[in-house]
Amino acid sequence: MNIYPQLRTVNVIRYVTPLREGGSLPAIAEADDDFLYVLKFRGAGQGVKALIAELLGGELARYLGLKVPEIVFANLDEAFGRTEPDEEIQDLLKASVGLNLALHYLSGAITFDPTVTVTDAKLASQIVWLDCLLTNVDRTPRNTNMLIWHKELWLIDHGASLYFHHSWDNWKEQATRPFVQVKDHVLLPRATQLELVDAEFKLILNEEVIRNIVGLIPDEWLTDETLSATERREVYIQFLLLRIAASDIFIKEAQNAGEVRF
Repeated sequence: MNIYPQLRTVNVIRYVTPLREGGSLPAIAEADDDFLYVLKFRGAGQGVKALIAELLGGELARYLGLKVPEIVFANLDEAFGRTEPDEEIQDLLKASVGLNLALHYLSGAITFDPTVTVTDAKLASQIVWLDCLLTNVDRTPRNTNMLIWHKELWLIDHGASLYFHHSWDNWKEQATRPFVQVKDHVLLPRATQLELVDAEFKLILNEEVIRNIVGLIPDEWLTDETLSATERREVYIQFLLLRIAASDIFIKEAQNAGEVRF
């Protein structure tokens, strides 16, 4: 039986190095628990929306039994960036004071390469299903956002998911749309068990589960001038519930895309 997730909170004590392959300048940082993390900054690119997508995508994946590095909240002190010589990084640190998000750093992990590692059809189908649910556009052959660590496949970087929240206007309509970008998914050729996975995952992701996972989002990441944190959180819950209920739409799109592509 799955246990609802609870996220730890750590304090960042040392900025180690930027990961410049990411457009939002994530970094490897050390926290006060003596672990290294890949730190995602609230002051970068898409701001807290990318952190929300990272949090929801990662914890939904974990609840479904997929491997994701531990996700933690990471506090960044106001004084942290004062000694940083790089002006771009210093600006990013200043804009990110407060609560950020971080993933446990998998030391020694290598980037997943589909030409080297053959993925089990069930696992490939699970990941494709999840990415269709999340509308995750960032799992392509060019940028797989998966790692091999201790001979197992780990999912990272869900920040480009849930792109409906960049506009909000027609989120109900977007919840039931096919995910056409699945045609570019790196694991689509192996995802031959989507209907089986769909049946299994829909039994797991009930409303209570969705509400508990969405409930992890800090209020300060949700409040804006138009909706309260409670109202904004409810939109995420209803979007996911609607999308799960209409999963046959994105399943068919993925199956059709696979036939066209191959």
